[in-house]
Formats: sequence, C-alpha cells, structure tokens
Amino acid sequence: MKDLRTNFLDHVKKGLQGQPLPLRLIFWDGHEYAFAEDVRVTMHIKTAKIVTHLLVGSALDVLGEAYVEGDLDMEGSYQDILAVAEGLGSAFPGKKPKTGILHKALHSKAKDKEAIHYHYDVSNAFYQLWLDRNMVYSCGYFKTGEEDIDTAQEQKLDHICRKLHLQPGEKLLDIGCGWGGLLSWAARHYGIHGVGVTLSEEQFAFAKERMAREGLADRMEIRLQDYRDIPEREHFDKVSSVGMFEHVGRAKLPEYFDVIQRVLKEGGWVMNHGITASQQDDEGGHHSGSDFIDKYVFPDGEIPHLWRVVRDMAGASLEVLDVENLRPHYAQTLIHWVRRLEAHKAEAVAMVGPQRYRIWAIYMAGCAYAFWRNWSALHQVLAVKQRGEALTPRPWERRYQYVDHDPFRLAEPDWGDV
Repeated sequence: MKDLRTNFLDHVKKGLQGQPLPLRLIFWDGHEYAFAEDVRVTMHIKTAKIVTHLLVGSALDVLGEAYVEGDLDMEGSYQDILAVAEGLGSAFPGKKPKTGILHKALHSKAKDKEAIHYHYDVSNAFYQLWLDRNMVYSCGYFKTGEEDIDTAQEQKLDHICRKLHLQPGEKLLDIGCGWGGLLSWAARHYGIHGVGVTLSEEQFAFAKERMAREGLADRMEIRLQDYRDIPEREHFDKVSSVGMFEHVGRAKLPEYFDVIQRVLKEGGWVMNHGITASQQDDEGGHHSGSDFIDKYVFPDGEIPHLWRVVRDMAGASLEVLDVENLRPHYAQTLIHWVRRLEAHKAEAVAMVGPQRYRIWAIYMAGCAYAFWRNWSALHQVLAVKQRGEALTPRPWERRYQYVDHDPFRLAEPDWGDV
C-alpha cells in the first residue's frame, strides 16, 4: 500500500511541476500529505482503489463516483474542490483521454421514458426544496447577476414569452413542459391556450394539478406523451422546448425538428432552449465528468453543437431568426441550486437518501464549474416555419424582446413604385 501511495504522490508532484495545489490528502491508513501550505480542500481517501483509478482515469469522474459511493469525503467549497480535481487531472500529462462515447444511445420511446423516469421522477417534494417558486428546472435569466433564483426564473419565463411574441388566444405547445411553469406564466401573463407534454409521471401529475389549482384547466392540457406521438398537424401558433433536446439524441434531431415543423402553422415560431457543446468537434468526445454524468445523472443524454442545431432546423424548413448564448446565466443558476440544496440537506437526505443527495450536489456544482470554464454552453435558438419563398412577417429588430409595449412592426417591404 505504501508503494502505491508513494507512486501516486510522485506522479502528482511531477505533473504539477512545482505549481501549488491547495489540497491535503488523508489516506486510508491515516497518512497525510499536503501539496501546498495554503490548503483549501481536504480529501479523505478511504480505500486504495481510488488511487489506482486516479492513475488511469479522469479525476472528475473518479472523484465524483467515489464521493457518491461513500469511498471519499471532501472538505472545502465546491468551487475549490472542482478546481483541485481539475488540477489533479492535469498532473498526468501522459494520460490520454478517451476519444469517443463508449455506447451509442438508441433513443427509442421506451429507453427515453426510462431515462426521464430515472432523473425526473425522484420526487416532486425533493425538487421543491431547491427550485424556485415556479418549479423551473432550466437556466435562469439574469439582468444584473444579483437576482435571487425566483426573480431570475421569472425573468427567463418572460424572456421566452417575449421572444415568441405570444399574443392572447394563440396556441402554444411546450415540449418537455416539466412542472408547467412556462405554460402557467404564459397563460396568466399573455393569455394563451396551451398543451404541455412530458414523459415524467411525477411532472405530469404536478402540472395537471397545478393548472386546475390556478384556474387554467380550461385553457391548458397536460399530456403524458412522447414528442413523437403528438398528433396535431399545423395546429400551433408557437412551440417552446426548454431543456428537452438534450434527451433527444443527436441522430434524432432531424426527426425532432420535423415533428415541430409538422405541428406548427405556416409562419409559426419555435424557441429551442438547450445545452450545447462548446466546441464544434467536441460532440462525441470524452470530457472530464462525462462518465459520471452518464452513469449517475442523465443516462443516454447527448449534447449537440450549435452548428448541428441550426443545420437540422434548416433541414426542417425552420428559418433561424435569433441565437442567444446564456452560458454564464446557467452557471449562476446552478450555483443558486447547489446553495439551496445544501441549505436543505437534512430534508433532502431524508427524502431521497444520502447517495442521491450527493449525486445531485456534486453534479450541479460540477455543471456550474463546466459552464464557467466554457466546457459547455447554453443556446436559445428562435426560428420560424418558412416553407414558401414569400417573406414570413417578423420584427425588423430585437427591441420587441426587451421594451414594454414596443409595437410589433412586421418586416414587410414597402415596394413603393418599384
């Protein structure tokens, strides 16, 4: 055991090349070693197998799994812990990262329902502990960065409604409607009628009860339904999809956007909000933490790059009008979630057990770090169904998204005497 520990420490020190790492390790036999005088993170390694795995694997994946399984305890802020984990990984320059995903997700209806059930059907009460008052489980929208999570999420809901230029009486389809937050906001503030679909039984029950409780049941229909089974054709004025297409699979994106094109009226708008790969050649790559997320958090999740989203939208006759990157907004959102989850640790552990608590805590902290480090991005892409050659009416500028009571001036050319 001593040889293994010494070999590991020698590898790390050599890889660090004299750079300080604010880490103290306490090994399974009580031996301690600090890589710097200023220690901000202490890791209690309870078994030698962690050291073996660190010598050959991704530090974020190995440490994340060990933490969840109870083989590792960590002291320090999540930001410092993740920075130290990244530093450990960079201390092994000769270690080659894997170059591809080990499995290809099939994304059948049964598999997708199973994956959604695993992540979202934990319990509504668990999510209520740390989500905002509207129960929105996606990136918030910050105007100053100082907002609380309730304000940031309401700003996001309104931002989406403004982008879609929702009008009273319009029909909105929300694919992956979650607990109904967007539909509720759009109905109460913009007077729309709506349909929401989800594969989560917990979300379905909550959203359906919510619409009844808020007096919206006559205008809102909530369905337990796969997006591929939505029967309407050219029925909806607008479509929203928030935090959904990460579950679709890259190979299924053309089918996904074809469904959206089919259900939209000609000239109808769609706003797709989802996580994207930060580099165009990183879609199939293996990154720090990806094994952990595949195993414990989002089974079969796949992240496309923006180029693929725009290409596949265009292939479905959806003309892109507007693209916005909200990467820093998601980092800030995740920080809020982690802090709120930590504040309710005892209640969360009582509800879902210590392992599930640790999974969600380290996954959300890791995702916040990934967005700050530009390992992941978040894009809102607004498009219009445009099949003919005639110009579909749209705003001349973005002002309508931000200014109250700004007139919606259509981009119809004044031909004059031409």
